[in-house]
Amino acid sequence: MNKNLVAEQYMPHVATVREALQSGPAVRTLLDPNVDPMLLEAFLIQLCSLGVYMTEPVDGWIRRAGESCLRVGLDEIGRQLITHAKHEAGHHLMMVQDTKNLVASWNQRRTPKLDAEQLLNQPPSRAMQEYREIHEETIASAMPGGQVAIEYEIENLSVQFAPKLIEQCKRVLGKDIMKSLSFIEEHVELDVGHTALNENMLTRLLGQVPAHADTIGKTGARALDIYLRFYGDCLERARKMMSSAAA
Repeated sequence: MNKNLVAEQYMPHVATVREALQSGPAVRTLLDPNVDPMLLEAFLIQLCSLGVYMTEPVDGWIRRAGESCLRVGLDEIGRQLITHAKHEAGHHLMMVQDTKNLVASWNQRRTPKLDAEQLLNQPPSRAMQEYREIHEETIASAMPGGQVAIEYEIENLSVQFAPKLIEQCKRVLGKDIMKSLSFIEEHVELDVGHTALNENMLTRLLGQVPAHADTIGKTGARALDIYLRFYGDCLERARKMMSSAAA
């Protein structure tokens, strides 16, 4: 198995958007040493409440992509995706509980008073809709193995960005905030292993279908771009929460 395939055939497609992961406007705002604690707390509430829409279908997407891989002859990739899907089932429930915990804490100290159920039922942003669309399009496409690239990029977020966010939250909001960030904290631990698994699957996939390398790379880049825009949406809604508080 040629481990250089990811570097040679995949990374050029995602390099630009991965730079945004390091220095994009949303990332810069969240990791700013002088970030407003209220903005950071409001962002976390939006991230968890809106994140349910992004996370609830994940196990189904991965399983169905695996089944589609089996249909096109990518048997090993398909079986691995189907197995991996079982590890993602029910994770959105952590986000639901995190939302409720964050809102309860906010309501003890801040105004306006928030309603967790109302937050959990907010309409999705365009980026959130696109996130569902890219999964459905990939599953139905001639290269359902593109799901591996989606998983690789999104779970890499938990490895590259989430630890920095956690440290910022502890510094700005206090260590007790971690009681309300179970989803983020667990995925920092889980996704180190998942990212290594995804890289192995991606290497194998590129070796099997080199003609589809562009499609696979562009799928990963698009997925990460969508997710970073989702972070921006969470920040925008957090700022609206602050405006309501000021009013």
